[in-house]
Amino acid sequence: MTSTLDHILRYPALPVYYNGDIQACTEVVNACYQGGIRVFEFVNRGDKAPENFAKLLSYQKEHWPELLLGIGTIKTAAMAKVYIELGAQFIVSPVVKAEIAEVTLQQDLLWVPGCMTPTEISMAEDLGAPLVKLFPGDTLGPAYLKAVKPLFPGMRFMPTGGVNPTAESIQGWFDAGVSAVGLGSKLFAAPEGATGYGWLQERCRELMGWVNGYQSK
Repeated sequence: MTSTLDHILRYPALPVYYNGDIQACTEVVNACYQGGIRVFEFVNRGDKAPENFAKLLSYQKEHWPELLLGIGTIKTAAMAKVYIELGAQFIVSPVVKAEIAEVTLQQDLLWVPGCMTPTEISMAEDLGAPLVKLFPGDTLGPAYLKAVKPLFPGMRFMPTGGVNPTAESIQGWFDAGVSAVGLGSKLFAAPEGATGYGWLQERCRELMGWVNGYQSK
């Protein structure tokens, strides 16, 4: 778990993505990887999510050796077990549940629970999570994190939702004290008339430049 967390802290921008088409999934993850992304959260949505995740993990071993591939939107221990058996390298949840903590942290696998309130952050901390997902980030905002962070000096925070692939957004969150950021639909919004995924590779390259520049020491 420690090595996984260290890797995230070294490459603290996590694309959050799902597509039912495995070809699209592969091309998107590859573009992100070529752009410097080294941690990727695939989302557990849709009937094909487990199958596609397994195929991505297989592809990863040959083509993306430095990538950590985790699974998000895990709401039950049973679902966590399914993806752990497939080979998920970390688990992200939208909620704080002791049963999920039990099947992940006790196996030394990083679990990142979603939190919105100080009570939820405290629960996650008590369960042993070293990093929490602030969600929804656009509702909470950097000012919220600045207010709450001093209460939890040992906790690390990663907002998801409301993080834009712009220098201003990245700087605002890192100035507030985040350790990483998760980016969803806005990262993957193709420019008008774009073909292929070269634009995504370049966007990720810009993103990693901003993250490396604003990352808290």
